[in-house]
Amino acid sequence: MKTSFLGSGPGRIDQVPPQKILGNQRPLSGLSISRARCARHKSRGNTLVITLVTVTILGFTLASYLDLTRNQNVSTMRSQAWNSSIPVLEAGVEEALTQLFYYPTNRSANGWNLLNGAYTKQRDLGLSRYVVTISTDSVPVIISKAYVRIPLHSDFINPPRTVRVTVTNAPMFAKGMVAKGSIDLSGNLIRTDSFDSSDPAHSNNGQYDPGKAKDNGDVATNSSVVDTLDVWNADIFGKASTGPGGNVQIGQNGSVGSAAWHAAGNQGIEPGWSNDDMNVQFPNVRAPFSGGALSPAGGSVGGTNYTYVLTSGNWQLDSLELSGQDNVLVTGTAILYVKSEIKMTGSSYILIATNSNLQLYMGGSTASIGGNGVINSSGNATNFYYFGMPANTSLALAGNAAFVGSIYAPQANFTLGGGGNNAYDFVGASVTGTVKMNGHFNFHYDENLGRVGPDRGFTITSWNEMFTWEEL
Repeated sequence: MKTSFLGSGPGRIDQVPPQKILGNQRPLSGLSISRARCARHKSRGNTLVITLVTVTILGFTLASYLDLTRNQNVSTMRSQAWNSSIPVLEAGVEEALTQLFYYPTNRSANGWNLLNGAYTKQRDLGLSRYVVTISTDSVPVIISKAYVRIPLHSDFINPPRTVRVTVTNAPMFAKGMVAKGSIDLSGNLIRTDSFDSSDPAHSNNGQYDPGKAKDNGDVATNSSVVDTLDVWNADIFGKASTGPGGNVQIGQNGSVGSAAWHAAGNQGIEPGWSNDDMNVQFPNVRAPFSGGALSPAGGSVGGTNYTYVLTSGNWQLDSLELSGQDNVLVTGTAILYVKSEIKMTGSSYILIATNSNLQLYMGGSTASIGGNGVINSSGNATNFYYFGMPANTSLALAGNAAFVGSIYAPQANFTLGGGGNNAYDFVGASVTGTVKMNGHFNFHYDENLGRVGPDRGFTITSWNEMFTWEEL
């Protein structure tokens, strides 16, 4: 007999009332079920709203961050372009200074156009360019603008970075003895001082007078090497200057300072009469002409026979070698260009007649002025100029007579030997590569050279940035 799963009798589960199965609860009606479902849906809707709000906030935050990053990137790129404008500006200023150096009066040369009252030049440098102008003033003003593209963009920075540069004519002989490198005054009884050939109070009819001497016989070097200016036992009636970080080496009996300092018998360096701020540019010497020069010939003048006679004009020699009784006479305003070598020995000499002047250009490597040297009859240093071109690396002065003139040979090692025959020895000024002085020498700087002598081109006196917005 099969047994029922549900059993039988009153205890069968299928006979239990629903109330018993559900306890005291009543069966769920359709409305209750609907409300439960709404509650669940409402909960799900709230979650969705919160999610949407959160996502929106995160989106705005991310967008703001991306915008901030983009702005920072743009700012960084503009900053890079702004900084890279400096070499572009400097290139424009350099071209303007070069133009002024080679063409101080003909500023329209080399493609410079006169626009709006100024000479203008534009040059592309890759994706950048500069526009530079030179004013028509005798002492010009330079304005340089840099147009630099923003990285990853096709636009230029705006406004273009702009500088206004003022310049001045720098005298070639602003000091007495100047060198790019070392100066060694290792002789005995060496003295430097100054006078002014244009001032009767400080000269005797334009000539040096020991009783009217001044204390501007400065000695200076651009070098910053330690002990590059060796004064030793010399008496410097003036200041001693070196490049930044350099120093002056002085001996036990050496003295540098004012006339009053020397008069009191002081040794050493007077406070304030030595510094290390020397920083001067030395432009190269160019050939005086490219053609049309004559070859000089000998002749008799005033009963004296001369190896060469130079009258006013341009003259050229492959070499100038004078020995024995060889001599040269200069009358008028003469320019002599020697291409290879200058060598004077024996009793030879160059005589510059009164009211005459000579500009001697040396294109070769070696020049030795010995014998009776260069006799400047006027006694004025402005009547004789020696210009050493870049190839001129050696210049020796050992003449028996006093030297009156000015030397500009920025690549030459300059040696002075002998001296002591009179109080003159050297009158004028010198700018050379180095200086080595032996023997007994008196070096007298003529301050008038700083006013009427040649200049070494325009140098910058101020650099000011300008703000100029442009429609690009």
